[in-house]
Amino acid sequence: MTLAVQLSSIRSPEDLKTLSYPELADLAGEIRDFVVQAVSETGGHLGSNLGAVELTLALHRVFESPKDAILWDTGHQAYVHKIVTGRQDDFARLRQGGGLSGYPNRNESEHDWIENSHASTVLSYAYGLAVARDAGQDPRRHIVAVIGDGSMTGGMAYEALNNLGHSKRRVIIVLNDNGRSYAPTISNLTEARPADLDRPEQATLPDRLTERLAQAYTAIRMNPVYVRRQRRFEQLVRDIPVVGGQAERGVEAFKAAVREFLQPPSFFEALGVRYIGPIDGHNMAELESALRNAEALSAEGPIVVHVLTQKGRGYSPAEHDDEKHLHDAPVFDPYVGPPKAVPTGYTQAFAESIVKEADADPRIVTITAAMPGPTGLLPFEARFPDRFFDVGIAEQHAVTAAAGMAMGGLRPFVAVYSTFLSRAWDQVVYDVALHRLPVVFCLDRAGITGDDGPSHHGIYDMALLCKVPGMRVLAPSSAQDLQQMLHDAIELADDGPVMIRYPKGAARQVSEHEVGMGLHARRSREGGPELCILAVGKVLAAAERAADALAAEGVRATVWDVRSCAPLDEDMLDDAFLHRVVITAEDGIREGGVGMSIADLLSARGTPDAARPYVEVLGVPTEFVPQAKPDVILRQVGLDAEGIASTARRLLVR
Repeated sequence: MTLAVQLSSIRSPEDLKTLSYPELADLAGEIRDFVVQAVSETGGHLGSNLGAVELTLALHRVFESPKDAILWDTGHQAYVHKIVTGRQDDFARLRQGGGLSGYPNRNESEHDWIENSHASTVLSYAYGLAVARDAGQDPRRHIVAVIGDGSMTGGMAYEALNNLGHSKRRVIIVLNDNGRSYAPTISNLTEARPADLDRPEQATLPDRLTERLAQAYTAIRMNPVYVRRQRRFEQLVRDIPVVGGQAERGVEAFKAAVREFLQPPSFFEALGVRYIGPIDGHNMAELESALRNAEALSAEGPIVVHVLTQKGRGYSPAEHDDEKHLHDAPVFDPYVGPPKAVPTGYTQAFAESIVKEADADPRIVTITAAMPGPTGLLPFEARFPDRFFDVGIAEQHAVTAAAGMAMGGLRPFVAVYSTFLSRAWDQVVYDVALHRLPVVFCLDRAGITGDDGPSHHGIYDMALLCKVPGMRVLAPSSAQDLQQMLHDAIELADDGPVMIRYPKGAARQVSEHEVGMGLHARRSREGGPELCILAVGKVLAAAERAADALAAEGVRATVWDVRSCAPLDEDMLDDAFLHRVVITAEDGIREGGVGMSIADLLSARGTPDAARPYVEVLGVPTEFVPQAKPDVILRQVGLDAEGIASTARRLLVR
């Protein structure tokens, strides 16, 4: 990938500090072109990075990374950070196996701190780093936490904010407010955005005058000299004989009234965190001035710099994408932009089926955590706007809110990514399952997901949720089976929660005779007594191909589509027990997974002297699985057709 002239000279943050503002403006344009070109070739996160260009440049000009720790939440807005910290040449392999991660990665650079992309965590990291620094255990000079892209809708951020304000730890918080997460941000905390930021032609004269007043007031409050004089004035008023207390409260009331008119509600300052802003996140001079003043003011305790940015800035297809401003994109032609995102595969099957079921049952409502598009709920929202709830990046709240809806007589369907439901484990167990509530969890991106790496593989759901008392765990092997499971779940939920997990990508299309029912497994191949393969979800396709290959060699394998991972079908277990060798295969964690449960049940089956099958459990190893294409990873762990067939050959000659 050829680098533009200005960009080619930037190999470390120090190279930014000698540039003039006109040169920085040129560089910002070059970076945007570079990001668009890179993402068009590999796929990745686009809109959030285009919006954070000037902010990233300003951060690296004001602070000294890694001497100052710059922490990113969420990590998908850190492409520009990677570019200016010496990783430009690696973008040709962005999100590829063995290539550059799509998130900060501690193995890539000393400038990276947080590897996962699970939102709303950065303020807790910052608090912990500040404690270590203040205890003399870490040489960090400044701790700078960049939070945004919807992360302030997550409850963990507020927990950390409360601790920061109470402890007065010296942390600089940059709130990158682009009005979005994946979808529009679900929060009243973010600033009412000036019309001229995203659509300049919509700004009225009163809007512009108010914005100028707000900027002037912000400039005063950011001035350290003003802050020191304000403190002396407050002390002077407080010391007035007799009426000092009333006078002090009067001054505070006046200041509060000004803030309420010109600025966001003083939520941060009520928690003990100084607030300045909002700042134009695309004006380098304003950004640097605000950050330098925040650096000086942080000596008194934590401070928030509220920065307004435009997601997708500088690339027309992103600016005009009303759904998500091209938050992420597949491989595309950079001159025309990506095609409009639509649900595909299992997500499409879910999207179509949930609308159909809701038409027939008015109790059905849907809940998602800032991802209505990726989970396929936009058609549901369009048809049933009053029955659709996006709670922001707040999975814990989503689950317990669903519990409350279920208590009130509704049938809530919670649609999230598999990896993100783990954030609400406590709520699933004790707020839903303990109460035996009729909540249906629809887990998209279950199993090996690929390019987004360790934090996005949905490999823990079955091992965790199969252990929850009363939880029914279903795994479809086709689009039609998913639709049947959604229909069955409405009735199954009468007895407690149901979880349906399905993978990212294409879905098998089958006839009605290849679809199961309820909590029953389905035998897809009937073979001899030598070998039985029990396959979970998408792995069924590989198991059937393995059986076909073995049949050509004279080995007739029985193949079962497990479908119900909890409870397991007794008829399936009875049949498996009659075989000499049993192989289980699942795209979830092997230890403690479905296969292990099957092995335990088969070992306890029959009379004490009965011959028992040898059981081999195939699954994902207990390790953090790096990024690569899903098929590559499944082949590496032996969950493709050849891997299953090879395991069968090895066991049959024992």
